[in-house]
Amino acid sequence: MEKNQYIVAFEIGSSKIVGAIADKSSSGYVTVRMLEEERLINSVRHGEVKNVENIKGAINRILRRLENRINGRITEVFVGISGRSLHSEITEANRDLDSSNAITDQIIDRIIQESMRTTSNNYDTIDVVPRAFYVDNKETDSPSGQFGSKISIKLNRIVAKPAIKISLKRVMEPTIEVRRYIVTPLAAADEILSPEEKSLGCMFVDMGAETTEVAIYKNGSLLYFTTLPLGGRNITKDIENGLTIIEADAERVKKNIHNPLELSNESINIEGVNSADAAQYISARAGEIIANIIRQIPYANLNNEDIKNIVLIGGGAQLQGFNKKLEEAAKINVRTGTVPHTLNILDQTINRPEYIQILSLLAKGAEILTDGESCIEIITYDDGGTGLHVNTAPKTEPVPEVKPEKKPEKPKKSKWKFISDKLGSLLQETDSEDM
Repeated sequence: MEKNQYIVAFEIGSSKIVGAIADKSSSGYVTVRMLEEERLINSVRHGEVKNVENIKGAINRILRRLENRINGRITEVFVGISGRSLHSEITEANRDLDSSNAITDQIIDRIIQESMRTTSNNYDTIDVVPRAFYVDNKETDSPSGQFGSKISIKLNRIVAKPAIKISLKRVMEPTIEVRRYIVTPLAAADEILSPEEKSLGCMFVDMGAETTEVAIYKNGSLLYFTTLPLGGRNITKDIENGLTIIEADAERVKKNIHNPLELSNESINIEGVNSADAAQYISARAGEIIANIIRQIPYANLNNEDIKNIVLIGGGAQLQGFNKKLEEAAKINVRTGTVPHTLNILDQTINRPEYIQILSLLAKGAEILTDGESCIEIITYDDGGTGLHVNTAPKTEPVPEVKPEKKPEKPKKSKWKFISDKLGSLLQETDSEDM
């Protein structure tokens, strides 16, 4: 019987840290098994870890809770990366070829991996996303299998300030091995957007607590990606500072005003605050965020008419009426992104918009794992069953055999007595190793 592969992913955001586990069957079917989270404020700012010990502690607690639920050991994880400096830069890679040999996927992958090692303007390359392929200066959708003397690949290098990745490494890698860092908003876009949307023209918007990431697709390719230093928390802080209340109360006011972007004369008291006064701050800041989102279209060298859909996700985008205001301002159809349809989610309490990012990381991790790889060690029992239970004892070098002195022979045990004693010994060893 073929074993399932297990994927473990972590998302470290400004308002929460989430860890989750999924498994992938031999047929490619991905099932989300469990999710654990810790709510933290002010430990991560704009994607950069500010309080290392707080985050390391939270990651350790999540890992232990996940391992307790699976009765096993997590060996590596995929980690989402996002932050204020994250954006795309266009570059091109060229290579001369022997025209008598066909272009292979290995040649293409090698060119892309070489581009990963380049840096510019003090930015680290986080990922490389192909944008267009050319063989002997002629554009092609798929160069693999073609013949030519030269291949050129136009690429989007996804880059960020070194501090983003350095801070993640400080909290993740001393605790658990990181299999790969994945650009969270692009992973979500890949899982949520349809091929038709990417082909016709689509803007993907992930509005979080402190940043809003915008990715624009056209003709099936990523054309442009950037991060805006604005999010839902900016609205909360405006209410807090403008009305002189604490941040927790300002957040509750923001969430409980009905249609705060439809400035009306109706006023109610929420947390001792006049709702009409709070709505003024909400509308002003939301309008600024919407204007900045729309402004990215010409930066991608496109017009509003080139974009057929805007797909919106993220906790900050849960503000009542935000979708409608964005649609009115852009004159483009806006829809809310949903959990990736490629996933089977057993626990419906986690099938919620706020977990789209971590679920997308699981789906992307399932694509990355090759046959036989897994983020969790498992064993198969003698009866043919499987369990997420592992031997956590460290591996040691074999000890040279030393023959004991000959002792008087003990009376032989009966067959059933021998089996009973042996089974009891094995169970005792397993209990000891699990502590």
